[in-house]
Amino acid sequence: MLTGSDLLTKVKELGDVSKSDLVRGCGYVSTKKDGAERLNFTAFYEALLEAKGVSLGEGGGKGASKGGRKLSYVATVQGNGNLLVGKAYTAMLDLQPGDEFEIKLGRKQIRLIPAGSSEDDD
Repeated sequence: MLTGSDLLTKVKELGDVSKSDLVRGCGYVSTKKDGAERLNFTAFYEALLEAKGVSLGEGGGKGASKGGRKLSYVATVQGNGNLLVGKAYTAMLDLQPGDEFEIKLGRKQIRLIPAGSSEDDD
């Protein structure tokens, strides 16, 4: 399934085709239990709106998103003094168990710099 600028480019490439062919051409197709093809129009249109910069807000997008809670990008210090960074965040950064970081404290931020790299590698 295409998203972002790739989706917009493909829609322009396909030009004046039927809506079904447009959804199919962009990869928004799944297979039903009986083997029949299912076109995912809702997911296609949500991705198209997002690619164009239109946000449907917190409540929208349930069909195209993963289940579970939305990430808040806020961390809370636990009762034992630990600052926990959840698995969702480490997965976004492709971090593995054993990865080490240097902790840089700023006035309003905590930066984790991968061990062995310079701070300018952003």
